[in-house]
Amino acid sequence: MKKSSKLRGLMLLITGLAGVLLLSGCEGKFVVFDPQGPVAETQYRLIILSAILCAIVVIPVLAITAFIVIRYRDKPGNTAPYKPHWDDSKVLEVLWWGIPIIIIGILGAYTARDTYGLAKKPVVTDVKPIKIQVTSLDWKWLFQYPDQNIATVNYVHIPAGVQVDFELTSDAPMNSFWIPQLGGQEYTMPGMAMSLWLQADRPGEYYGTGANFTGKDFAHMRFNVVAESQADFNKWVESVKGSNNELTKAGYETLATPGQSDEQSFSSYPSDLFDSVVMKNGGHHMDMNKDEDSKAPANSDDKSKSDTKEGHDMDDMSGMDMNNSNSSEMNHNHQ
Repeated sequence: MKKSSKLRGLMLLITGLAGVLLLSGCEGKFVVFDPQGPVAETQYRLIILSAILCAIVVIPVLAITAFIVIRYRDKPGNTAPYKPHWDDSKVLEVLWWGIPIIIIGILGAYTARDTYGLAKKPVVTDVKPIKIQVTSLDWKWLFQYPDQNIATVNYVHIPAGVQVDFELTSDAPMNSFWIPQLGGQEYTMPGMAMSLWLQADRPGEYYGTGANFTGKDFAHMRFNVVAESQADFNKWVESVKGSNNELTKAGYETLATPGQSDEQSFSSYPSDLFDSVVMKNGGHHMDMNKDEDSKAPANSDDKSKSDTKEGHDMDDMSGMDMNNSNSSEMNHNHQ
């Protein structure tokens, strides 16, 4: 028994020391608990609320467990009541079913409110949002600025106090785009263009990373986020444009090959690069600003042409003998 107790104590000590060492590498603070934007601030409040609601259950349960162990332990002279036939208490059942139901209801209501609230982009009236297209590669990040026609690798500049509309895809295994101090993560998937909006309230440098396992060098899929004033951002854009380092289609294919990469800047890139990556992986470009009505024919003439084409296709099929010998032979081969 003594040997087993010492072993458990040693394991607890090792676990505690390992936790201290791991947490010491977090630059003195937990980045998730240091929100620097409206999205991260909303999510931070939800995390705190969740912790408080969980503590309402966890702390009493731990306290009651300790009380039961001490009060009802087997020892000489213990006067705790012994009721071997007791098996029901309406009061206790109401407590241990009712309290969790109330907690889940509260947490669910706040989670749904914040989730749908963040899904709706804020209406910006005085500052135009900036759009950045993000492609996760093996094992690096490509950022494209459609309005500025520049691109970067493994770092991104954004103006502080301005809404940033990220459009995300992957030309490699599925990954997860995450800037903890600005907001929660969003997946990058081949063949899909996902959307995410974030904002940095003040200038600063923020840590970005891929939060998914994607192969041997996935741990190096980090990027630096530089939030700066609009004037400094404009100067940075001009400096990148003046570099004369263009990203061509051939250059992209080289960049997309598996491997690590240093930070890079490109003064221009093919305008259809992001869409071609989405289409290449068997998907389609999802434009969230288009209505479903835009999928219909533009006018009655287009609809007439579509109906006419369908009619010709049906006429072509009407002359086919579906019971001929070739069909029989095909069925036999499939069998």
